[in-house]
Amino acid sequence: MEFYILTSKNIRGFNLKYLIILLVIISTFITGCSNLKGNEEQNIIVQKRIADVNNYEDFKVITINEKVQKVRAILDNINWEHAKVDMVAPADYRFIFQFKNPEINGKAVLYELWNIPDKDKIELAISAESKFVQLDKNSSAKLYKIIIGGKLDDQK
Repeated sequence: MEFYILTSKNIRGFNLKYLIILLVIISTFITGCSNLKGNEEQNIIVQKRIADVNNYEDFKVITINEKVQKVRAILDNINWEHAKVDMVAPADYRFIFQFKNPEINGKAVLYELWNIPDKDKIELAISAESKFVQLDKNSSAKLYKIIIGGKLDDQK
């Protein structure tokens, strides 16, 4: 007959083994549940204004994740001004981000874009949040190239 003697060394080993198993289970659970909206792939739906009226038609859909992330990075680094937007003309373009996975519902933010050819700049507004910004030339050119296509300074 054998006896198993519990010592502090055995107890530590016993607890450590179960602690490691518990950590593996928790980390697997967290990894499986970490598919958050911020990590989910998106498209950008772009619409173009028709004539001088406030009517828009579908212009293009940006599906390349790298381009979507570049636009997201530009927008995330903007210092928005809080102001009620009342422009002379409706926006030249407008766009929204849309999740590729139809099961994900997120708040759609409508970005309105005005092209200012004389200044080589773009103005953006989020009317629902009373936000407005005039981008610098560099950010304007990058955003214009992705959202509309071509070079901003070609629009003069």
